[in-house]
Amino acid sequence: MNQVFDLGISALELVIIISGPVIIASLIVGFGISLLQGMTQIQDFTISFVPKLIVVSLVIILTAGWMGSQIARFTLNIWLFFP
Repeated sequence: MNQVFDLGISALELVIIISGPVIIASLIVGFGISLLQGMTQIQDFTISFVPKLIVVSLVIILTAGWMGSQIARFTLNIWLFFP
């Protein structure tokens, strides 16, 4: 039973590690756009949505290989873990 919890914790850690670059990039872009919107007094949803969408897409494209290798390594460890 303890091994199942360890696998669950490892899976959650992997999710946090893999989603980190995307979340951080979105946070930085969102903060920058919010600053610009605050300085220019322009309040429009699409102004913040489109740059975030572009940056998140680029980050996913650039880190897809790394993300895939992390998931493959975790999956291999799970398969090796079970007899």
